[in-house]
Amino acid sequence: MKLQLVSLTGLTYDDDAYEVIIPTAEGEIAVYPGHMPLVSLAVPGLLTIRKERGDSDKSRDQYAIAGGVVEIDGENVRILVDEVEKPDDIVEAEAKVAFERAQKLKSEATSQVEIEKAQALVDRHAVRLHIAELRRHRPRG
Repeated sequence: MKLQLVSLTGLTYDDDAYEVIIPTAEGEIAVYPGHMPLVSLAVPGLLTIRKERGDSDKSRDQYAIAGGVVEIDGENVRILVDEVEKPDDIVEAEAKVAFERAQKLKSEATSQVEIEKAQALVDRHAVRLHIAELRRHRPRG
């Protein structure tokens, strides 16, 4: 199936894929060729792409996404997100500091609006930190 991953900065991925695991508001979904048509909200999380059926887990591509919209029509998947980062673009130490700062903002929030904005930051930086940790522990090859 054809997969397009598009962010506000442009096209990040435009190629064939065998499997795409997408974090959605209803939970993670795995999409394969022939998937039923679907439109869903993507939430901050880890997007995983397996290019070929026989590819091992360690050869999958992974991206941190910050939420958006998923469109599936059976042979095409388009994921439109606000932000996307590749694991190699994330510095673990910086992600940890940003996560801790977001948690502090949330704990100091005084209104529901501030709490929701801070929670969105906590979620975003938690994903970034998680993907940086995965990269560190992932065997190469």
